[in-house]
Amino acid sequence: MKDDGRESDNVEDRRSENSSGGGFNLPFGNFRGMSIVALIAAVGAAYFFDIDPRTVLGLFESSGRTEVQQTGAAKPIPVSDKQAKFVSVVLADTEDVWREIFAAQGKRYRDPKLVLFRGQTPTACGRGRAAMGPFYCPADQKIYIDLSFYDEMKSRYRAPGDFAQAYVIAHEVGHHVQHQLGAMRRVRNLQEGRSEAESNALSVKLELQADCLAGVWGFHANRARKIIEGGDIEEALGAASAIGDDTLQKRAGGTVVPESFTHGSSAERVRWFKKGIESGDVQVCDTLR
Repeated sequence: MKDDGRESDNVEDRRSENSSGGGFNLPFGNFRGMSIVALIAAVGAAYFFDIDPRTVLGLFESSGRTEVQQTGAAKPIPVSDKQAKFVSVVLADTEDVWREIFAAQGKRYRDPKLVLFRGQTPTACGRGRAAMGPFYCPADQKIYIDLSFYDEMKSRYRAPGDFAQAYVIAHEVGHHVQHQLGAMRRVRNLQEGRSEAESNALSVKLELQADCLAGVWGFHANRARKIIEGGDIEEALGAASAIGDDTLQKRAGGTVVPESFTHGSSAERVRWFKKGIESGDVQVCDTLR
């Protein structure tokens, strides 16, 4: 994949921040970066009002997130950091594509932020950890990624290649697109009152749609800027296949349990990504029909 395009202005680099921080381990959770005074006040308020102390402590922890997030925004990516630069170029390319697609429908696309972190970092959806892999938080409309995940893709999932890495970013951006189009809200409403298996099935549909939207990005980016080179599509398909729920369950030495899927099987992920990249049409990505 060609990586000589413009870089995005929407990248927050938090990798130099202390990922562990201070804090305290309590029977009901770990709360880092909080003073003992704040903890006593929070637990006292919880006892007085007869509510779960985690609720009050969560508010204290949330109040500190804004400062952490703001400090990350001011730090430029080092010129020598090729991997971070590549991610920034991919994000910029998704911005160009989705702005154009939304504009064609008379809508305005709001760019997401992408946060680079190491180990763990605060988010509006709770504490994000590298072990979770890349993820999107709709509450703050930010994509979070510890770039060590790309090393895991090569060594653990056997899915190397720059376009495979770009697919990961495009998938998370796909969740941002879903958030703006109302698909996430629609799924959350459908999940209310459903069994765990039914709820998981709906989550799978949401993930498969994000795969399809990643493909839509690839179609339009290549048509406009010829970013795809020989073998790139195979790289992305290999990544989609490698991180399918069934493949991961097999690799872990367990039994494949479709009812527990949250992202879809390898075949499903490949099929929906191909639908998007072959058509470039958002309409074909309606997995909820």
